[in-house]
Amino acid sequence: MHPLSILSLAIFVAGYTTARWDLVTRLYELAIFAWDHGVVTRAAKGFAVLTFVFCLVVIPVERLAEREARLLAVMPESNGLMRIFWPTDIQRSESPGVVVGWRNSLLDVFVVAILDHVDAGHVEFALKVGTLFKNSPYPVNTVYERCGHSSTHVLGLTNAGDAVVLDPYLFLATTAGPVKVPRVTCAQATSIQIILYDRPLPKRMQYISLNPIALALDNHDSTHGAPETETELEYERQEDEKKAQKRKLVEKIKLHSIIQRSPSAKEKALPKIVNQVNWAWEVEQLLQKNVSLIGTRPKRTLSVSERVVEHAATMRDYIWDMILLYVFPIIQWGFIYLLMTHRILAEILLQVLEWRARPRYAALKDISATAQQIEIRLQQFCYWPLQYMTLRQRKNNWGSITTSHPEYIRFYNSLWLVANDVIIGIALGSYIIDNADWVANTMGHLLRTYAVKALQRSISWLMGWPAGLKLNSELALFLGDLFLWVIEYWSSCIETLQPALPHIVWFIGFSSLAGASMPIAMFSDLLSVLTVHIHSFYLASARIYHWQLTILISLFHLFRGKKHNVLRNRIDSCDYDLDQLLVGTILFTLLFFLLPTVVVFYLNFAIARMVIISLKAVFDTLLSCLNHFPLFALMLRVKDPRRLPGGIRFELRDTHHYKLNSNAPNDPPTSVIYLKSIPLTFRAMFHQYFRMGSRIRKHYLSPGVLLCLLTGKFVPPINRKKLYSLQYSMLPATRASIREMWRAVTVPSPTPTWKQIPIILNGRRYPTGLGSGGRTRSRH
Repeated sequence: MHPLSILSLAIFVAGYTTARWDLVTRLYELAIFAWDHGVVTRAAKGFAVLTFVFCLVVIPVERLAEREARLLAVMPESNGLMRIFWPTDIQRSESPGVVVGWRNSLLDVFVVAILDHVDAGHVEFALKVGTLFKNSPYPVNTVYERCGHSSTHVLGLTNAGDAVVLDPYLFLATTAGPVKVPRVTCAQATSIQIILYDRPLPKRMQYISLNPIALALDNHDSTHGAPETETELEYERQEDEKKAQKRKLVEKIKLHSIIQRSPSAKEKALPKIVNQVNWAWEVEQLLQKNVSLIGTRPKRTLSVSERVVEHAATMRDYIWDMILLYVFPIIQWGFIYLLMTHRILAEILLQVLEWRARPRYAALKDISATAQQIEIRLQQFCYWPLQYMTLRQRKNNWGSITTSHPEYIRFYNSLWLVANDVIIGIALGSYIIDNADWVANTMGHLLRTYAVKALQRSISWLMGWPAGLKLNSELALFLGDLFLWVIEYWSSCIETLQPALPHIVWFIGFSSLAGASMPIAMFSDLLSVLTVHIHSFYLASARIYHWQLTILISLFHLFRGKKHNVLRNRIDSCDYDLDQLLVGTILFTLLFFLLPTVVVFYLNFAIARMVIISLKAVFDTLLSCLNHFPLFALMLRVKDPRRLPGGIRFELRDTHHYKLNSNAPNDPPTSVIYLKSIPLTFRAMFHQYFRMGSRIRKHYLSPGVLLCLLTGKFVPPINRKKLYSLQYSMLPATRASIREMWRAVTVPSPTPTWKQIPIILNGRRYPTGLGSGGRTRSRH
């Protein structure tokens, strides 16, 4: 310490002692008192005892804990279990080789490839300097990031015989023999667990996943279209409350669980192992491709024939690159301008279909099935270019990156559905056009038979005493005459429309060239228009029945001396006069005896309305199948289930054959487990259809709907946006704008570095890549 600092400190202590002399005096007296009464002696003895206990117990325990922690850090698998992930389709031979892969821990390894006829030291050096990853078409850092390691490692030797292994953590494997499971030994392993796995092929878009593949976009139904009505908002609010309640129950169950354990390190490493399985095949191909770079390579000059072939190939590539450089851009930009013109026209038509007079009013696409079908097709045509550009970017990166695989399935599923829709529509349209007169006559006959004559017969039957039920003749005659007059007027309108019906049918058949969904949607709208009188009858009878029932309930409260408080929505007591009770009794008696007559008419039209709703439901189901049926996914499920992962499963295999083929009696105990990919279930494929059925059931088969039918309230049809939201599940929640689409189709596609090497011919330099995604071919 500096002398001035010591002097300053001494001056400070002297000054403080002088200022606090009373306190110093008392402390001195307290020290004398403690010494006289033996307090200092007892404190010294206690300190000595505590020091002895600390040196005898605490320090040795701390040393032992530090040693155990150091041992665990060096060797986490203290139990001696070695876990080896071994591919079933790996190259098997009787030649000695080096096993290369990832070492997740000292006794937890993942095998990627076996390099034959190479030295382990040379392979280790080549892996450190990156020789085996040279000439990679794509960045190698992507592999390291996805697999969780900065490089691959030498894991062991195969068919090494009696070779001496210096590293005790390297294993020796014997791959010769008919059994696919290798015989593995390791100096540090007391037991071995071999996990077999099938390597997915990235070129075939195969991969495994912990979670099922999502065939639909994660959209909220309320994002499509306009703001919801109060009924829809209430429906959404109830759905959110149910989900929140289920979430709270799950959290409470977790709190009441008996055992709560944190996941182990091996369980946390499962996502990383899944990525390693997906990348195993592509990394193995790159390693086998560069294995010749290890050691010295003999050089040989090209022969005359090889030089001729090389010059011919160079000339062919030069001519092809000239075509791509001058002809292809003209065709490409012409197609882009045509596509943007179609996008602008589609945007105008979409604005018309989505236009609303007021925010709470329904748009044309919410009312008409035809308008909705046109809107869906335009949305698909606007989204397809963006999907294609997304899938094209996939070719500029590793095939093991699986983020675009669901988009690939959605894109080709929608293309396939549209193609099938057009094919079926052409066949259906040709039949309708060839038989337009017969179809028009059949439609007119069915309409007259069931929508006019059958309704007239039912009303005439209700005007009498139907099934012996005595009704009010005057009221039944009045209502029957009123409905029959409207039906006669409507039948005259249908007769007037009959000559134009063949032309309408011909137009519907001609619209089938756009797909079978168009005539189905038009027939659905035509059914709604031609049966509008039944809908009107249902509304009128339901309104009359509801009013009459409401008045009867109010008069019933009058007899009980009560009334309905509208402001507080409750039943309050009330004193009525004799005149009021007398008038109420007369009105109640009249309305009660008139109620059966109104009820039978209401039931008649309600049943007719339900039949029409059922027919429209059939049409809408056909539209849903044509627009959203997972046809491409079903084909992949049958053809190659590994392209539709639904999870993974570990299966314990019998080791009897493994023990029979084991020659060494001192081999460690070995268990064989098979890592199997679970394909996506059919129920998950049709999840949207189950969801649609659940919505229909909740809307039409709920107690609230039954109460509406009993009380005469109007049962609103389920909102088309809510019912057929699965048709929008393949579309994004927000439609891309015209500017965004222009940027997407004109952005230059990234070209790998190895494709950007130019061609030099006759001293001239020719590029091999095109700016906006042109095809490139090069020989170098």
